[in-house]
Amino acid sequence: MENSSSFNASAPVISAEALRAEILENPLQNYLLGIIISICGNVLISVSLNIQKYAHVRQAQRGSKPYYTSRMWWSGVVLMGIGELGNFAAYGFAPASLIAPLGCVSVIASAVISVFFLKETVRASDIVGGSLAITGTYVLVTFAPHASTHITAHLVQYYAISWHFLLYLFVEVVLFCILLYLYKRRGVKHIVIVMLLVALLASLTVISVKAVSGMITESIKGQLQLIYPIFYVMLVVMVASCAFQIKFLNQAMKMFDATEVVPINFVFFTASAIVAGGTCSRPPIPPPGGKAFHSTPFSHFRSMLGDGVMNNPTFVQPVASASCS
Repeated sequence: MENSSSFNASAPVISAEALRAEILENPLQNYLLGIIISICGNVLISVSLNIQKYAHVRQAQRGSKPYYTSRMWWSGVVLMGIGELGNFAAYGFAPASLIAPLGCVSVIASAVISVFFLKETVRASDIVGGSLAITGTYVLVTFAPHASTHITAHLVQYYAISWHFLLYLFVEVVLFCILLYLYKRRGVKHIVIVMLLVALLASLTVISVKAVSGMITESIKGQLQLIYPIFYVMLVVMVASCAFQIKFLNQAMKMFDATEVVPINFVFFTASAIVAGGTCSRPPIPPPGGKAFHSTPFSHFRSMLGDGVMNNPTFVQPVASASCS
């Protein structure tokens, strides 16, 4: 009797642990959870960008204190931080090639919010571009490969010292220095220059976020990765690249309209995430028939094409502060 009672008492614990292990090891459930978290995070990011843009407009109209003294601007920064934390968590459940294109949600949400909140106009190309972006994202999420890689500290170290990653990092540093020279010293305030700076930083963010979130996920599963120095190196890279991303993105939101910044940022960010992910990961193994392998690049292209259409009709120029009043 005592043995049977003790067995019954321990049965729920065993079943709960088995259920937890099944959830952690099921890639489809992990991918779905990552997608949902990423969508929620991108919606918060789009709301935060429009709040920051409104703070810039109101500051330009009043001409009083700097924008960073505004409570509204800081509330937008906090919302952006929460949204980025959501994306950070999503990278721990799904590959970067799947999470990065979901920024399309931020583009569509920002376009809708800017129309009602900032009174910006909607063009026919916005609707066409939004439809293409949604279609591409749907194809990507539906047919993306479901092969997951367990990211450990040893794997991150292996990729960090590989020749293709070092070459990629060297090229990126050179391009960043050239663009920063044009932006700061030459005073070239074109939106492409600013958003390329953001995209180059974003590629480092994608690599570091995927590494940090993957190592944290493995630690939760029982394989402790936080004792390795590479984890803290990637953590520093993640924080620094995110901070400078926010700085340049905020400058772009101050100079240009939200309907211009968000689509261009999505296109550049997605492209940088694909390139960065390609240099730091093994190619995904397609399922039988190879549908996922061929559909993923096509859906990336369609999503980016949609955002290009949304931003095509006008040659983007900086918005003068006086025009906001």
